[in-house]
Amino acid sequence: MARRTSSYVCQACGAVSGRWAGRCESCGEWNTIVEEADGGIAAGPGRRPQKGRVVELVPLDGDTDEAPRIVSGIAELDRVTGGGFVTGSVLLVGGDPGIGKSTLLLQAAAAVAIAGHRVVYVSGEEAVAQVRLRAERLALAAAPVALATETSVEDVLATLAAGPPPALVIIDSVQTLWTESVDSAPGTVTQLRASAQLMVRYAKASGAAIVLVGHVTKDGQIAGPRVVEHLVDAVLYFEGDSGHQFRILRAVKNRFGPTDEIGVFEMTGAGLAEIANPSELFLGDRDAASPGAAVFAGIEGTRPLLVEIQALVTPSPLGTPRRAVIGWDPGRLAMVVAVLQARCGVRFADHDIYLNIAGGLKIGEPAADLAVAAALVSSLTGITLPADTVYFGEISLSGAIRPVPQANARLKEAAKLGFARAVAPRAVADEAGAGAVTGLDSLADLVARIAAGTTE
Repeated sequence: MARRTSSYVCQACGAVSGRWAGRCESCGEWNTIVEEADGGIAAGPGRRPQKGRVVELVPLDGDTDEAPRIVSGIAELDRVTGGGFVTGSVLLVGGDPGIGKSTLLLQAAAAVAIAGHRVVYVSGEEAVAQVRLRAERLALAAAPVALATETSVEDVLATLAAGPPPALVIIDSVQTLWTESVDSAPGTVTQLRASAQLMVRYAKASGAAIVLVGHVTKDGQIAGPRVVEHLVDAVLYFEGDSGHQFRILRAVKNRFGPTDEIGVFEMTGAGLAEIANPSELFLGDRDAASPGAAVFAGIEGTRPLLVEIQALVTPSPLGTPRRAVIGWDPGRLAMVVAVLQARCGVRFADHDIYLNIAGGLKIGEPAADLAVAAALVSSLTGITLPADTVYFGEISLSGAIRPVPQANARLKEAAKLGFARAVAPRAVADEAGAGAVTGLDSLADLVARIAAGTTE
Protein backbone atom coordinates (compact mmCIF):
# COMPACT_ATOMS: atom_id res chain seq x y z
CA MET A 1 0.00 0.00 0.00
CA ALA A 2 1.39 3.39 -0.99
CA ARG A 3 2.36 5.69 1.84
CA ARG A 4 0.02 8.61 2.39
CA THR A 5 1.81 11.89 1.70
CA SER A 6 0.92 15.44 2.62
CA SER A 7 2.17 18.93 2.01
CA TYR A 8 1.86 22.27 3.77
CA VAL A 9 -0.09 24.93 1.88
CA CYS A 10 -0.38 28.63 2.74
CA GLN A 11 -4.04 29.62 2.88
CA ALA A 12 -3.22 33.22 1.93
CA CYS A 13 -1.13 32.80 -1.23
CA GLY A 14 -1.23 29.06 -2.05
CA ALA A 15 2.52 28.46 -1.67
CA VAL A 16 3.45 24.83 -0.97
CA SER A 17 6.30 23.77 1.33
CA GLY A 18 7.57 20.47 2.66
CA ARG A 19 7.32 21.38 6.35
CA TRP A 20 5.23 23.50 8.64
CA ALA A 21 6.34 27.00 9.59
CA GLY A 22 4.73 29.78 11.56
CA ARG A 23 5.34 32.33 8.80
CA CYS A 24 4.95 31.84 5.05
CA GLU A 25 8.17 32.58 3.18
CA SER A 26 6.29 33.65 0.03
CA CYS A 27 3.77 36.20 1.32
CA GLY A 28 5.02 36.81 4.86
CA GLU A 29 1.69 36.04 6.56
CA TRP A 30 1.67 34.37 9.98
CA ASN A 31 -0.27 31.22 10.97
CA THR A 32 -1.63 30.58 7.47
CA ILE A 33 0.13 27.27 6.66
CA VAL A 34 -2.09 24.18 6.90
CA GLU A 35 -1.25 20.53 6.31
CA GLU A 36 -3.16 19.04 3.38
CA ALA A 37 -3.15 15.58 1.86
CA ASP A 38 -1.80 15.19 -1.67
CA GLY A 39 -4.39 12.69 -2.81
CA GLY A 40 -6.84 13.44 -5.59
CA ILE A 41 -4.88 16.00 -7.60
CA ALA A 42 -1.36 14.95 -8.48
CA ALA A 43 -0.50 11.56 -9.91
CA GLY A 44 1.36 9.26 -7.53
CA PRO A 45 4.80 7.82 -8.32
CA GLY A 46 3.37 4.40 -9.15
CA ARG A 47 0.62 5.68 -11.43
CA ARG A 48 0.94 5.06 -15.17
CA PRO A 49 0.65 8.12 -17.40
CA GLN A 50 -2.42 8.12 -19.65
CA LYS A 51 -2.01 8.46 -23.40
CA GLY A 52 -3.41 11.73 -24.73
CA ARG A 53 -5.51 12.34 -27.81
CA VAL A 54 -4.44 14.26 -30.89
CA VAL A 55 -5.81 17.81 -30.95
CA GLU A 56 -6.73 19.43 -34.25
CA LEU A 57 -4.49 22.36 -35.19
CA VAL A 58 -6.08 25.25 -37.11
CA PRO A 59 -4.65 28.43 -38.70
CA LEU A 60 -5.00 31.87 -37.15
CA ASP A 61 -7.20 33.21 -39.94
CA GLY A 62 -10.77 32.03 -40.23
CA ASP A 63 -14.36 32.94 -39.45
CA THR A 64 -15.03 33.84 -35.82
CA ASP A 65 -18.39 34.53 -34.25
CA GLU A 66 -18.80 36.86 -31.31
CA ALA A 67 -19.75 35.01 -28.16
CA PRO A 68 -23.48 35.31 -27.42
CA ARG A 69 -24.40 37.24 -24.30
CA ILE A 70 -27.21 37.19 -21.77
CA VAL A 71 -28.25 40.77 -21.07
CA SER A 72 -29.12 41.26 -17.42
CA GLY A 73 -31.16 44.41 -17.95
CA ILE A 74 -29.13 46.24 -15.28
CA ALA A 75 -27.32 48.81 -17.43
CA GLU A 76 -24.44 49.44 -15.02
CA LEU A 77 -23.74 45.71 -14.65
CA ASP A 78 -23.92 45.15 -18.41
CA ARG A 79 -21.51 48.06 -18.93
CA VAL A 80 -18.87 46.47 -16.69
CA THR A 81 -19.24 42.98 -18.15
CA GLY A 82 -19.00 44.34 -21.69
CA GLY A 83 -22.64 43.88 -22.70
CA GLY A 84 -23.93 41.04 -20.53
CA PHE A 85 -22.99 37.57 -19.31
CA VAL A 86 -21.15 35.58 -21.99
CA THR A 87 -22.48 32.05 -22.37
CA GLY A 88 -19.98 29.44 -21.22
CA SER A 89 -17.98 31.95 -19.19
CA VAL A 90 -17.19 32.14 -15.48
CA LEU A 91 -17.20 35.42 -13.56
CA LEU A 92 -15.71 35.95 -10.11
CA VAL A 93 -17.26 38.78 -8.07
CA GLY A 94 -15.40 39.90 -4.94
CA GLY A 95 -16.10 42.49 -2.28
CA ASP A 96 -16.16 43.23 1.43
CA PRO A 97 -18.84 41.57 3.59
CA GLY A 98 -22.12 43.47 3.45
CA ILE A 99 -21.08 45.55 0.43
CA GLY A 100 -24.04 44.29 -1.64
CA LYS A 101 -22.70 41.38 -3.72
CA SER A 102 -25.59 39.03 -2.96
CA THR A 103 -28.14 41.84 -3.39
CA LEU A 104 -26.80 42.81 -6.81
CA LEU A 105 -26.60 39.22 -8.06
CA LEU A 106 -30.10 38.42 -6.80
CA GLN A 107 -31.40 41.45 -8.70
CA ALA A 108 -29.51 40.31 -11.81
CA ALA A 109 -30.80 36.74 -11.43
CA ALA A 110 -34.38 37.97 -11.18
CA ALA A 111 -34.00 40.24 -14.21
CA VAL A 112 -32.54 37.43 -16.35
CA ALA A 113 -35.23 34.99 -15.20
CA ILE A 114 -38.03 37.44 -15.96
CA ALA A 115 -36.55 37.83 -19.45
CA GLY A 116 -37.23 34.13 -20.08
CA HIS A 117 -33.92 32.43 -19.21
CA ARG A 118 -33.55 29.63 -16.66
CA VAL A 119 -31.56 30.86 -13.66
CA VAL A 120 -30.27 28.76 -10.75
CA TYR A 121 -29.15 30.47 -7.53
CA VAL A 122 -27.12 28.22 -5.20
CA SER A 123 -26.32 29.61 -1.75
CA GLY A 124 -23.79 27.97 0.51
CA GLU A 125 -23.92 30.60 3.22
CA GLU A 126 -27.63 31.31 3.73
CA ALA A 127 -30.68 29.15 4.16
CA VAL A 128 -33.54 29.18 1.68
CA ALA A 129 -35.65 31.25 4.07
CA GLN A 130 -32.95 33.93 4.33
CA VAL A 131 -32.66 34.27 0.56
CA ARG A 132 -36.44 34.45 0.27
CA LEU A 133 -36.56 37.23 2.85
CA ARG A 134 -34.06 39.24 0.80
CA ALA A 135 -36.10 38.63 -2.35
CA GLU A 136 -39.26 39.85 -0.59
CA ARG A 137 -37.49 42.98 0.62
CA LEU A 138 -36.35 43.67 -2.94
CA ALA A 139 -39.84 42.92 -4.36
CA LEU A 140 -38.40 40.04 -6.43
CA ALA A 141 -40.19 37.08 -4.84
CA ALA A 142 -42.30 36.52 -7.97
CA ALA A 143 -39.26 36.08 -10.24
CA PRO A 144 -38.92 32.47 -11.55
CA VAL A 145 -35.47 31.84 -10.04
CA ALA A 146 -34.62 28.26 -9.03
CA LEU A 147 -33.13 28.36 -5.52
CA ALA A 148 -31.06 25.81 -3.59
CA THR A 149 -28.67 25.67 -0.66
CA GLU A 150 -25.78 23.28 -1.15
CA THR A 151 -21.99 23.21 -0.75
CA SER A 152 -21.01 19.91 -2.38
CA VAL A 153 -19.78 20.45 -5.94
CA GLU A 154 -20.86 16.95 -6.98
CA ASP A 155 -24.40 17.57 -5.70
CA VAL A 156 -24.57 20.96 -7.38
CA LEU A 157 -23.44 19.54 -10.74
CA ALA A 158 -25.84 16.60 -10.46
CA THR A 159 -28.71 19.00 -9.74
CA LEU A 160 -27.87 21.17 -12.72
CA ALA A 161 -27.64 18.13 -15.00
CA ALA A 162 -30.98 16.71 -13.81
CA GLY A 163 -33.13 19.60 -15.03
CA PRO A 164 -33.26 21.79 -18.13
CA PRO A 165 -29.90 23.39 -18.93
CA PRO A 166 -29.64 26.73 -17.12
CA ALA A 167 -28.53 29.92 -18.82
CA LEU A 168 -27.14 31.50 -15.63
CA VAL A 169 -25.85 29.89 -12.44
CA ILE A 170 -24.90 31.93 -9.38
CA ILE A 171 -22.78 30.32 -6.64
CA ASP A 172 -22.66 32.25 -3.34
CA SER A 173 -19.90 31.72 -2.42
CA VAL A 174 -17.01 29.77 -3.92
CA GLN A 175 -15.27 29.55 -0.52
CA THR A 176 -18.08 27.33 0.77
CA LEU A 177 -17.76 24.73 -2.01
CA TRP A 178 -16.01 21.41 -1.47
CA THR A 179 -15.43 18.34 -3.61
CA GLU A 180 -14.93 14.69 -2.68
CA SER A 181 -12.05 14.39 -5.16
CA VAL A 182 -9.78 16.31 -2.78
CA ASP A 183 -8.89 15.05 0.69
CA SER A 184 -8.80 18.44 2.40
CA ALA A 185 -11.02 20.46 4.66
CA PRO A 186 -13.61 22.79 3.06
CA GLY A 187 -12.32 26.31 2.60
CA THR A 188 -8.68 25.34 2.14
CA VAL A 189 -6.66 26.41 -0.87
CA THR A 190 -6.72 22.92 -2.38
CA GLN A 191 -10.51 22.64 -2.08
CA LEU A 192 -11.03 26.13 -3.47
CA ARG A 193 -8.83 25.48 -6.47
CA ALA A 194 -10.38 22.07 -7.25
CA SER A 195 -13.97 23.30 -6.81
CA ALA A 196 -13.41 26.30 -9.06
CA GLN A 197 -11.84 24.06 -11.71
CA LEU A 198 -14.89 21.77 -11.72
CA MET A 199 -17.28 24.71 -12.09
CA VAL A 200 -15.21 26.14 -14.96
CA ARG A 201 -15.24 22.76 -16.68
CA TYR A 202 -19.04 22.56 -16.37
CA ALA A 203 -19.47 26.07 -17.79
CA LYS A 204 -17.36 25.29 -20.86
CA ALA A 205 -19.14 21.98 -21.47
CA SER A 206 -22.73 23.16 -20.90
CA GLY A 207 -22.58 26.73 -22.19
CA ALA A 208 -24.06 28.15 -18.99
CA ALA A 209 -22.76 31.43 -17.59
CA ILE A 210 -21.56 30.95 -14.02
CA VAL A 211 -21.03 33.71 -11.46
CA LEU A 212 -18.92 32.86 -8.42
CA VAL A 213 -19.04 35.11 -5.36
CA GLY A 214 -15.70 35.41 -3.55
CA HIS A 215 -14.72 36.73 -0.15
CA VAL A 216 -11.88 39.22 0.12
CA THR A 217 -8.95 39.41 2.52
CA LYS A 218 -8.06 42.36 4.74
CA ASP A 219 -5.91 43.67 1.87
CA GLY A 220 -8.93 43.81 -0.43
CA GLN A 221 -7.85 40.83 -2.58
CA ILE A 222 -10.09 37.84 -3.28
CA ALA A 223 -9.31 35.17 -0.69
CA GLY A 224 -7.59 32.04 -1.92
CA PRO A 225 -4.84 31.35 -4.44
CA ARG A 226 -4.35 33.65 -7.40
CA VAL A 227 -4.79 30.66 -9.70
CA VAL A 228 -8.57 30.93 -9.17
CA GLU A 229 -8.51 34.39 -10.77
CA HIS A 230 -6.53 32.91 -13.67
CA LEU A 231 -9.10 30.15 -14.18
CA VAL A 232 -12.12 32.43 -14.57
CA ASP A 233 -12.90 34.65 -17.56
CA ALA A 234 -13.68 37.86 -15.66
CA VAL A 235 -12.96 39.25 -12.20
CA LEU A 236 -15.17 42.04 -10.83
CA TYR A 237 -14.59 43.91 -7.59
CA PHE A 238 -17.45 45.53 -5.68
CA GLU A 239 -16.05 48.57 -3.89
CA GLY A 240 -17.61 50.96 -1.44
CA ASP A 241 -17.30 52.72 1.87
CA SER A 242 -19.57 51.97 4.81
CA GLY A 243 -19.84 55.72 5.35
CA HIS A 244 -21.24 56.31 1.85
CA GLN A 245 -24.26 54.86 0.08
CA PHE A 246 -22.40 54.66 -3.24
CA ARG A 247 -21.06 51.38 -4.61
CA ILE A 248 -18.58 50.95 -7.46
CA LEU A 249 -18.44 47.77 -9.56
CA ARG A 250 -15.05 47.61 -11.26
CA ALA A 251 -13.65 45.06 -13.74
CA VAL A 252 -10.01 44.10 -13.21
CA LYS A 253 -10.03 41.21 -15.70
CA ASN A 254 -12.35 40.54 -18.62
CA ARG A 255 -11.60 38.25 -21.54
CA PHE A 256 -14.71 39.41 -23.40
CA GLY A 257 -14.77 43.14 -22.69
CA PRO A 258 -12.92 46.18 -21.33
CA THR A 259 -11.12 46.15 -18.01
CA ASP A 260 -11.39 49.86 -17.26
CA GLU A 261 -15.17 50.26 -17.00
CA ILE A 262 -17.01 50.97 -13.76
CA GLY A 263 -20.64 50.73 -12.73
CA VAL A 264 -22.03 53.09 -10.10
CA PHE A 265 -24.85 52.07 -7.75
CA GLU A 266 -26.56 53.56 -4.73
CA MET A 267 -27.57 51.37 -1.80
CA THR A 268 -31.20 52.00 -0.91
CA GLY A 269 -33.82 50.25 1.17
CA ALA A 270 -35.13 48.58 -1.98
CA GLY A 271 -31.73 47.29 -3.08
CA LEU A 272 -29.07 48.70 -5.37
CA ALA A 273 -30.23 51.50 -7.65
CA GLU A 274 -28.34 52.44 -10.80
CA ILE A 275 -26.78 55.88 -11.05
CA ALA A 276 -27.20 57.15 -14.59
CA ASN A 277 -25.19 60.36 -14.01
CA PRO A 278 -22.43 59.71 -11.43
CA SER A 279 -20.86 63.16 -11.96
CA GLU A 280 -23.97 64.91 -10.71
CA LEU A 281 -24.07 62.57 -7.74
CA PHE A 282 -20.45 63.10 -6.67
CA LEU A 283 -20.78 66.88 -6.97
CA GLY A 284 -24.17 67.15 -5.29
CA ASP A 285 -22.97 68.46 -1.91
CA ARG A 286 -20.01 70.50 -3.12
CA ASP A 287 -19.02 73.62 -1.19
CA ALA A 288 -17.64 75.85 -3.93
CA ALA A 289 -16.74 78.68 -1.52
CA SER A 290 -14.19 76.67 0.47
CA PRO A 291 -10.45 76.80 -0.37
CA GLY A 292 -8.74 73.53 -1.22
CA ALA A 293 -11.49 72.08 -3.43
CA ALA A 294 -10.96 71.44 -7.15
CA VAL A 295 -13.20 69.62 -9.63
CA PHE A 296 -11.40 66.97 -11.67
CA ALA A 297 -12.72 65.96 -15.09
CA GLY A 298 -11.74 62.30 -15.31
CA ILE A 299 -12.40 59.25 -17.44
CA GLU A 300 -13.37 55.83 -16.11
CA GLY A 301 -13.38 53.45 -19.05
CA THR A 302 -15.54 55.12 -21.69
CA ARG A 303 -17.43 57.23 -19.17
CA PRO A 304 -16.43 60.83 -18.34
CA LEU A 305 -16.71 61.48 -14.63
CA LEU A 306 -16.48 64.71 -12.65
CA VAL A 307 -15.43 64.41 -9.03
CA GLU A 308 -14.34 66.85 -6.35
CA ILE A 309 -10.79 66.63 -4.97
CA GLN A 310 -10.46 68.05 -1.46
CA ALA A 311 -7.14 69.10 0.08
CA LEU A 312 -6.31 70.45 3.53
CA VAL A 313 -2.84 71.89 4.18
CA THR A 314 -2.17 72.94 7.80
CA PRO A 315 0.98 73.77 9.81
CA SER A 316 2.35 70.61 11.40
CA PRO A 317 3.25 70.36 15.09
CA LEU A 318 5.26 67.19 14.32
CA GLY A 319 8.86 66.84 13.27
CA THR A 320 7.73 64.72 10.32
CA PRO A 321 4.57 66.16 8.70
CA ARG A 322 1.68 63.81 7.98
CA ARG A 323 0.56 62.82 4.49
CA ALA A 324 -2.91 61.24 4.60
CA VAL A 325 -4.57 60.20 1.32
CA ILE A 326 -8.00 58.64 0.70
CA GLY A 327 -8.96 57.54 -2.81
CA TRP A 328 -5.66 58.36 -4.58
CA ASP A 329 -2.14 56.99 -4.85
CA PRO A 330 0.03 58.27 -1.94
CA GLY A 331 3.14 57.94 -4.12
CA ARG A 332 1.55 60.15 -6.74
CA LEU A 333 0.79 62.78 -4.09
CA ALA A 334 4.41 62.72 -2.93
CA MET A 335 5.54 63.32 -6.52
CA VAL A 336 3.18 66.29 -7.03
CA VAL A 337 4.30 67.85 -3.74
CA ALA A 338 7.95 67.38 -4.70
CA VAL A 339 7.43 69.04 -8.09
CA LEU A 340 5.60 71.97 -6.46
CA GLN A 341 8.49 72.47 -4.07
CA ALA A 342 11.35 71.98 -6.54
CA ARG A 343 9.92 73.70 -9.66
CA CYS A 344 7.46 76.26 -8.23
CA GLY A 345 8.96 77.21 -4.87
CA VAL A 346 5.84 76.20 -2.91
CA ARG A 347 6.95 74.90 0.49
CA PHE A 348 5.13 72.04 2.20
CA ALA A 349 8.00 70.85 4.43
CA ASP A 350 6.41 72.01 7.70
CA HIS A 351 2.77 71.36 6.76
CA ASP A 352 0.47 68.38 7.15
CA ILE A 353 -1.36 67.38 3.96
CA TYR A 354 -4.74 65.65 3.88
CA LEU A 355 -6.19 64.65 0.50
CA ASN A 356 -9.62 63.15 -0.09
CA ILE A 357 -11.62 62.11 -3.16
CA ALA A 358 -15.25 63.02 -2.44
CA GLY A 359 -17.89 60.31 -2.51
CA GLY A 360 -15.58 57.40 -1.68
CA LEU A 361 -14.37 57.06 -5.27
CA LYS A 362 -10.88 55.73 -6.02
CA ILE A 363 -8.94 57.42 -8.83
CA GLY A 364 -5.87 55.97 -10.51
CA GLU A 365 -5.64 58.29 -13.50
CA PRO A 366 -2.49 60.49 -13.88
CA ALA A 367 -4.71 63.21 -15.37
CA ALA A 368 -5.75 64.08 -11.81
CA ASP A 369 -2.29 65.57 -11.10
CA LEU A 370 -3.30 69.08 -12.12
CA ALA A 371 -6.49 69.08 -10.04
CA VAL A 372 -4.58 67.81 -7.00
CA ALA A 373 -1.93 70.50 -7.42
CA ALA A 374 -4.62 73.18 -7.71
CA ALA A 375 -6.36 71.95 -4.55
CA LEU A 376 -3.06 71.89 -2.61
CA VAL A 377 -2.06 75.41 -3.63
CA SER A 378 -5.57 76.71 -2.95
CA SER A 379 -5.60 75.25 0.57
CA LEU A 380 -2.09 76.51 1.34
CA THR A 381 -2.80 80.07 0.18
CA GLY A 382 -6.42 80.22 1.30
CA ILE A 383 -7.52 81.33 -2.17
CA THR A 384 -10.79 79.80 -3.38
CA LEU A 385 -10.73 78.32 -6.87
CA PRO A 386 -13.39 79.42 -9.39
CA ALA A 387 -16.58 77.42 -8.92
CA ASP A 388 -17.22 77.01 -12.67
CA THR A 389 -13.80 75.54 -13.57
CA VAL A 390 -12.58 71.96 -13.95
CA TYR A 391 -8.96 70.79 -14.01
CA PHE A 392 -7.20 67.91 -15.75
CA GLY A 393 -3.64 67.26 -16.90
CA GLU A 394 -0.61 65.12 -16.09
CA ILE A 395 2.40 66.68 -14.36
CA SER A 396 5.90 65.58 -15.32
CA LEU A 397 8.92 65.72 -13.02
CA SER A 398 10.18 68.74 -14.92
CA GLY A 399 7.01 70.64 -14.04
CA ALA A 400 5.58 70.50 -17.56
CA ILE A 401 1.86 69.82 -18.08
CA ARG A 402 1.42 66.84 -20.37
CA PRO A 403 -1.71 66.18 -22.48
CA VAL A 404 -4.14 63.42 -21.55
CA PRO A 405 -6.46 61.30 -23.73
CA GLN A 406 -10.17 61.91 -24.40
CA ALA A 407 -10.03 65.63 -23.64
CA ASN A 408 -13.18 66.36 -25.70
CA ALA A 409 -15.24 63.90 -23.65
CA ARG A 410 -14.07 65.56 -20.44
CA LEU A 411 -14.97 69.02 -21.74
CA LYS A 412 -18.42 67.91 -22.93
CA GLU A 413 -19.22 66.36 -19.54
CA ALA A 414 -18.11 69.54 -17.78
CA ALA A 415 -20.22 71.74 -20.06
CA LYS A 416 -23.24 69.48 -19.54
CA LEU A 417 -23.03 70.05 -15.77
CA GLY A 418 -22.68 73.80 -16.08
CA PHE A 419 -18.91 74.30 -15.86
CA ALA A 420 -17.92 77.16 -18.15
CA ARG A 421 -14.13 76.86 -18.08
CA ALA A 422 -11.40 74.25 -17.93
CA VAL A 423 -7.72 74.42 -17.01
CA ALA A 424 -5.85 71.86 -19.09
CA PRO A 425 -2.59 71.30 -21.02
CA ARG A 426 -1.73 73.75 -23.80
CA ALA A 427 -2.38 71.18 -26.53
CA VAL A 428 -5.99 70.78 -25.37
CA ALA A 429 -6.54 74.55 -25.43
CA ASP A 430 -5.11 74.86 -28.95
CA GLU A 431 -7.43 72.13 -30.20
CA ALA A 432 -10.55 73.42 -28.42
CA GLY A 433 -9.99 77.06 -29.40
CA ALA A 434 -9.85 80.19 -27.29
CA GLY A 435 -12.38 81.01 -24.64
CA ALA A 436 -13.45 77.80 -22.92
CA VAL A 437 -10.07 76.27 -22.05
CA THR A 438 -7.08 77.86 -20.32
CA GLY A 439 -3.95 76.15 -21.59
CA LEU A 440 -0.91 75.69 -19.35
CA ASP A 441 2.65 74.86 -20.32
CA SER A 442 4.04 74.34 -16.83
CA LEU A 443 2.92 73.91 -13.24
CA ALA A 444 4.43 77.30 -12.39
CA ASP A 445 1.77 78.92 -14.63
CA LEU A 446 -0.96 77.32 -12.52
CA VAL A 447 0.58 78.53 -9.26
CA ALA A 448 0.92 82.07 -10.64
CA ARG A 449 -2.70 82.16 -11.85
CA ILE A 450 -4.05 80.90 -8.51
CA ALA A 451 -1.96 83.44 -6.64
CA ALA A 452 -3.31 86.18 -8.91
CA GLY A 453 -6.86 84.94 -8.39
CA THR A 454 -7.60 84.22 -12.04
CA THR A 455 -7.73 81.38 -14.55
CA GLU A 456 -8.03 83.58 -17.61
